[in-house]
This record gives sequence, C-alpha cells and structure tokens, in this order.
Amino acid sequence: MFSFEVLPPLKGTGTANLFRTIDTLREYDPSYINITTHRSEFVYTEQADGTFRRDRLRRRPGTIAVASAIMQKYNIKVIPHLVCSGFTAEDIEYMLLDLQFLGLHDIFLLRGDKALDDKQFRPEKGGYSHALQLIDHVNQFNEGFFIDGSPIKVKGQPFTYGVAAYPEKHEEAPNLDFDIQILRQKQDRGASYAVTQLFFDNQKYFDFVARARAAGITIPIIPGIKPLVKRSQLTVVPKTFHVDIPQALADEARRLDSDEKVAQLGIEWGVAQCRELLKAGVPSLHFYTVSATDSIQAILKQL
Repeated sequence: MFSFEVLPPLKGTGTANLFRTIDTLREYDPSYINITTHRSEFVYTEQADGTFRRDRLRRRPGTIAVASAIMQKYNIKVIPHLVCSGFTAEDIEYMLLDLQFLGLHDIFLLRGDKALDDKQFRPEKGGYSHALQLIDHVNQFNEGFFIDGSPIKVKGQPFTYGVAAYPEKHEEAPNLDFDIQILRQKQDRGASYAVTQLFFDNQKYFDFVARARAAGITIPIIPGIKPLVKRSQLTVVPKTFHVDIPQALADEARRLDSDEKVAQLGIEWGVAQCRELLKAGVPSLHFYTVSATDSIQAILKQL
C-alpha cells in the first residue's frame, strides 16, 4: 500500500502536468493523494524613489480546487494539506467550510514553512504559530463551533486528520525528545496517523518509531520517501529538508558523472530502502513526487 504527494500547479499553468503525474502513478493503486498547500510569498518591487515595496504573491493557488479537480477526474481519495503558514484563523475556517461542502473530510495538518525572507516563523496577524493550535481549531469545528464560539447550525461529518513527524527532528526543535513530545500531543488531541519527513537512512526511522512508542505514541507512523534524482541534491536536500544523506549514498553519487546515473542510483537505493521498510511491517509507504515521478514509478515497478 502506498500514497503520494503532489504540488498544486503554478499559477496559470493548468493541470496537465499534475494529471500526467497522477496518470503515471495511479496504475499502482495508491490509497490516497496528498495535496500540499503553499503560503503566499513576498516579492520586492522597486519604487521611483529607490525604496522597495513588499508585495504578497501566491504562486500556487487552489489546493482545495485542485483536490476537487482530482476527485472529478479520478476515483482516488484526496487529502489536502491545511497549514498555519500564510493564513489567518478566519481563512482556515472558510477552508474547512469549503472542504465540507465538497465532501472532503480527511485532511493533513501542519504548521508549514516560514516565509523565504524570514529568519524565523512568523504567523499571520490573527493566525497560528504552530500545528497544535490548528488541531485545536479543527477539533472545535468538529464539535460544532466557529472560532468566535458561535454554534454551527449544521455540523456535518467531522474531519479526521494526519500530522507530520520528523525522524531527524524538526529544524526548530531543541532536541528529538522535545519533538516526540509534540507528536504525542498531536496524537492526544486527535491525530489518527503521522507521515514522516523524507529520509534516506532507515535506521533513523526505526529508531524514531521505537522512541515514539516508548513515549506512548501508538498511531501509525508512515515513512516518507523521496529518491535522489540529481547530483545537486547532495547539498540542496540536506539544506532544504534538514536531513542527512548517508555517506555511502553520497560517496557513490559523487563518483557519477551525470544526473541520469545519479537518478538510477537513487532508484536502486529507493528500492532497497522500501523493501527493508516493507519487510519491517511499516503501515504503508508515502512518496514525495516533486521532480521524482519517473524514479518513483521505477521503484514501484520493482516493488
């Protein structure tokens, strides 16, 4: 059993590439498709007097609309992301209403990334600082109340939700034990499963799960997989996702003289990684598809 994550298309580019990714992977019978949500970004426009104006720009609009489009075209379950980053509590409330109207009751809750030019995460005015607050909002909505405390006349089906986990700890957590305590709180407030950040070293996942179980976390912890597809990722991936690339994989990739050979290495590593995880009895596998769809297809074929 597996699932995969896709990005909403860039503003104005249509859905052709997105649907091509789904067409490539749907033959392997995914249990669901996860759809990310991206905060608005800031761009700086120079003014006549030489100063710069900071403007807000959304490059990937329409996560909920994309979920609806996938539902209409494919008979595959979709799970949209809801994030704190870049949204107010009121924004989130209206997203929940839209999701309810569409009959989408499975969601994935995260804090989300900080703005590119921010040194630390800054919530929107009237927004949330961390995922636990977002979970509390969804729970209150499920109980039949808006954020202002007024009752929802027609409650509808309650939302179920998954959350993120970090085998190599979240970049802002002081240590792994603290991070696991946060995951325990997410579970205790209602999360039904967790999906991990991508990783390349299975032992780090196994150790993380063992520590989580010792801390009383019983929900499924689904491993997140993203194969290496080009040489530049040796530096980009650790910086972007705050994960280590095992020395054996890094050494071999450095010896190769083309991205095509690196992609093949990534497939071989991914197959071995997934086989070991499946042998260990993981709940399922979750694949991050960005720039890696062909490699993921090759891995699934071999599995």
